[in-house]
Amino acid sequence: MKKFLHEFREFAMRGNVFDMAVGVIIGGAFGKITTSLVNDVFMPFLSLITGSVDFTQWKLILKAGDEAAGITEVALNYGSFIATVIDFLLIALVVFLMVKAMNALHRKRNVPSPQPEAPKPPTTEELLTEIRDLLKEQP
Repeated sequence: MKKFLHEFREFAMRGNVFDMAVGVIIGGAFGKITTSLVNDVFMPFLSLITGSVDFTQWKLILKAGDEAAGITEVALNYGSFIATVIDFLLIALVVFLMVKAMNALHRKRNVPSPQPEAPKPPTTEELLTEIRDLLKEQP
């Protein structure tokens, strides 16, 4: 049991686990932000374009319900599915645009400075002249 606890502690203390935990927490908060952006900003525009259509009300009734008899309605809520798909697509679009903006900012910040040009190697004539001068200096 002691060995198991030791192995678990080593696993939990790895940097990757902490990075993943931070990512999950930030992802949850980011999910709330994007959901709010979709629901509070994009969906009103979509509602305006579609003429205030509420997709969640669309359904195919398989068995009618009766409140007086206590029978619940059985229905395929395909409108709710359509609304969820639209929500997903809008969230994916927002995430894509945010990542694209972050990458653009990252590229701007990390623009490499121009490197000075490396000196050109000496030509054959320059090398021969240098050798000649060295030979002249010898007694």
